[in-house]
Amino acid sequence: MTEMVYGAVPQRAGEPILPKWWRTLDKWSMTCVMLLFAVGLLLGLAASVPLAERNGFGNFHYVSRQAVFGCAALVAMLLTSMMSPQLVRRLAVIGFVISFAALALLPVFGTDFGKGAMRWYSLGFASVQPSEFLKPGFVVVAAWLIAASQEINGPPGKLWSFGLCVTVVLMLVMQPDFGQASLVLFGWGVMYFVAGAPMLLLVAMAGVVVLGGMFAYANSEHFARRIDGYLNPEVDPTTQLGYATNAIREGGLFGVGVGEGEVKWSLPDAHTDFIIAVAAEEYGLVLVLVIISLYALIVVRSLFRLMRERDPFTRLAGTGLAAMFGVQAMINMGVAVRLLPAKGMTLPFVSYGGSSLIAGGIAVGMLLAFTRTRPQGGIADYLRGRG
Repeated sequence: MTEMVYGAVPQRAGEPILPKWWRTLDKWSMTCVMLLFAVGLLLGLAASVPLAERNGFGNFHYVSRQAVFGCAALVAMLLTSMMSPQLVRRLAVIGFVISFAALALLPVFGTDFGKGAMRWYSLGFASVQPSEFLKPGFVVVAAWLIAASQEINGPPGKLWSFGLCVTVVLMLVMQPDFGQASLVLFGWGVMYFVAGAPMLLLVAMAGVVVLGGMFAYANSEHFARRIDGYLNPEVDPTTQLGYATNAIREGGLFGVGVGEGEVKWSLPDAHTDFIIAVAAEEYGLVLVLVIISLYALIVVRSLFRLMRERDPFTRLAGTGLAAMFGVQAMINMGVAVRLLPAKGMTLPFVSYGGSSLIAGGIAVGMLLAFTRTRPQGGIADYLRGRG
């Protein structure tokens, strides 16, 4: 009788996964990631050749490896972006537990490759940096805990997430890896702020961070050396910062020309931490502004799409991933122009590095999964409906 009056309820066959994924995906952000990877290969062709010659490899040894790692990262990004937020959360918990265990075992089985920081596992043919894979897993787990605390009779998730954050930060500081520690702390702070943390608590946390920095300066030669180099008004032209500063100055607006740069022959980390100096010298400020715009577009679009998200977990996890992604890029470029102390941090999807590329692909894949369009209406519509 109901069907005779109102008509039968239309039954729509389940939409295939790929068309649904493509229809709901943030295509602008994905295109920006692809362009960043292409820029990384372009710069790698210039920056990695001197290093390959010094190490006795073929001219395009590191570029070929970056292409392989980058393709693996893009596959990981695409597969992760097709998952539901619930599946992303389950896999992130497993990944976080594995990465946390690997991070804890670094003092026993890890190596520093002569850089003074125990951050890697050497596999012979490659190396793995557990902290790179830990970051996206930590953000998702912390967001889950914070979101759970907002439920009626929910657990004290904010307190648990804070304890987890402090534990991870202390483990990273012990390596020492202050750059990754600051990223983890910043990502957690952004999520905690979005979840409604009181400003007084955030100010108190900032004070604790300052005190922690003072303690590290007094007790860590590695940390003190980097801070002293940053505060020194005179830049030693024979240091990496000196070479990078000079290269950026020489590049000017349009650069000295493709393949004409000199900094890649002097900087040992030209293909990783200081890749932006190569871009500035050979292609000028124009390419640097393009790179900054690509990162900004990914972060801004993601945050705007997350503002319409109803689910607290999805909104918090996506915000933490977007903030961490953008700040890592900002820190890398800020170090090159001496706005920040040296951190030893890669430029996402542009710098060479297997761990950073693949972990970055997973993190951005999670972000794309969280920012996919869902049939839920905007959060503003939801709030107006309740009123």
